[in-house]
Amino acid sequence: MTATRVTPIHPFHVTDRLSESLKRSAAGRAAARLATRAVPTHWSFMFAEVALYSFIVVLVTGVFLSFFFDPSSTVVTYQGAYQPLSGIDMSRALDSTLHISFEVRGGLLIRQAHHWASLLLLAALAMHLLSMFFTGAFRRPRQLNWFVAFAVFALCLIAGWTGYALPDDMLSGTGLRIVHGVILGIPVIGTWLAFLVFGGQFPSQIIANFYPVHAIVVPLVIVALIGVYVALLISQRPAQFAGPGRSNDNVVGIPLLPRYAALSGGLFFLVFAVILLISATVTINPIWNYGPSSPGDASAGSQPDWYMGFLDGALRLVPPGWEFELFGQTVTVAVLAPLAVVGGFMAVVALYPFIEAWITGDRREHHILDRPRNAPTRTGIGVAGVIFYATLWGAASSDIVATQFRVSIEAVTLLYQVTLLIGPIAGFLIARQVALALQRRDRELVLHGVETGRIVRMPGGEYIEVHRPLDAYEQWRLVDFEEHAPLMLRPDAQGRITVSQWLRARLSRFFFEDRVRPVTRKELRRGRGVESNRDHLLL
Repeated sequence: MTATRVTPIHPFHVTDRLSESLKRSAAGRAAARLATRAVPTHWSFMFAEVALYSFIVVLVTGVFLSFFFDPSSTVVTYQGAYQPLSGIDMSRALDSTLHISFEVRGGLLIRQAHHWASLLLLAALAMHLLSMFFTGAFRRPRQLNWFVAFAVFALCLIAGWTGYALPDDMLSGTGLRIVHGVILGIPVIGTWLAFLVFGGQFPSQIIANFYPVHAIVVPLVIVALIGVYVALLISQRPAQFAGPGRSNDNVVGIPLLPRYAALSGGLFFLVFAVILLISATVTINPIWNYGPSSPGDASAGSQPDWYMGFLDGALRLVPPGWEFELFGQTVTVAVLAPLAVVGGFMAVVALYPFIEAWITGDRREHHILDRPRNAPTRTGIGVAGVIFYATLWGAASSDIVATQFRVSIEAVTLLYQVTLLIGPIAGFLIARQVALALQRRDRELVLHGVETGRIVRMPGGEYIEVHRPLDAYEQWRLVDFEEHAPLMLRPDAQGRITVSQWLRARLSRFFFEDRVRPVTRKELRRGRGVESNRDHLLL
């Protein structure tokens, strides 16, 4: 009987075959293209990454805290390690938070890292949105990117506010009492809405109601939106600033793997280290100093976290006595006006890409980012929005300003009210004029070069200053932008002009009537010719 010899299959042969099969598959080819994808580098692009890495820190620290936090309003007597509060009645939420801070090893560090990372997350998201706005990164095909990024920012505001209330200390209780009063001030539905949100009479079960929103619902939606945002970025050509060799049809940058991935990984560890360093050295939200929340008490000089300050400031700037009777109901304009103003502001921010596209009639794809000076009206609008937000934010501290500078609260409130009305208009006008002036300066630099300060005498007796021409990169950066003109108002086939057409033409004129023409090739050649003739005469 002849024995059959079996040839053993080496494990490496199996893995090699699997590797080759994966490379030939559609997923393997897509991964290979993604690995070699060119990624532009610019300091303004890092804000989105800082926000992402801060969110990762928030998630990790939040999971740790969830093992020890008890979201219950049940009253217990504190018997923990912090002796000044020993024997004080408080909710289980505050008791468990104090337990995390003083008795769980590393608990205070993790809790403060969670808070600091949340603040950094919202700051990075705000800077990311501002950089997108001022560079025009929201234009087609990235209009949806802007909307998703803004939705993430709004959800992070909700997550921050609900988390701010969870410890159930005096500071968070004061903030909840303000929110409860605002909801009650809404006509007709206010009482029912307050009962729905708080689950009964204040404070009722608000901690138990907020906890799943803060810890489960909002984070899952944010993770889903981040996935949508990343998918959009992968499906689109990366945006880049103007420069030699860069156009709407190509991308100049470094490969995603390994260079960009290594840089991004280093940024993650840097963000993580900075958050831990601040958390270990700077105390934030010391709830043990505030004590337990009490429905009948309020903390003097209480301030919300910076990202919610604009809502508090809007309430403080409403003049007194803004209410009236309507059908037997008291309509409190002091509550409705701030809600309408802030809600309108947020709606305009969210929809701005679509508003600008409708006004300008621009339906083209843009992969080259604008310098803010080359879009003066948009830059002015952005500055006006920042001043509007900053004024509301500053008004949230009007009582602190009054006590620190020893002036009346009425005077401080009046100052913020005037600033809210005049500041955005003044900021818009100044920013637009500055942008136009910078455009004119760029035009002069391109045509005549940089002043060297060296004065020479020409053969004919004329004195001139020698100019140094710009290098190719700087010249390209200054001249590579598009010229926009106002839309022409034309009647339709029946000879009519609709209100929508008239409004669009007026807004288009508002956007583009004041503009500086880019340097043309003819002007550039003529400018070079003049400079070369002067150089020849100087020699």
